[in-house]
Amino acid sequence: MVLKPAVRDGLRGLEAGTDVLILTWLDRARRDVLTVHPRGETERPMTGVFNTRSPDRPNPIGLHRVTILAIDGTRVHVRNLEAVDQTPVLDVKPVLGAIGER
Repeated sequence: MVLKPAVRDGLRGLEAGTDVLILTWLDRARRDVLTVHPRGETERPMTGVFNTRSPDRPNPIGLHRVTILAIDGTRVHVRNLEAVDQTPVLDVKPVLGAIGER
């Protein structure tokens, strides 16, 4: 994931091994789809998009829990990001522990 240079200071304190939540704008998603076959498997029954991880949804915001592998300037190498190349990143948030932790 590559962030804009203007937000570089926002990466302070993040390091390899840190889990974060990444919010993305699924810009290639359809907004008129409300039911899908989960994972595109047509043998599975149609299910409402709010009960799936489908990118097609009325407000296509993606939520991804990832682990930071390395940070090089504004390029953040992560594991487990389910997004296609060039997907816009809206925000990065820390994964919080139980109430009272952190």
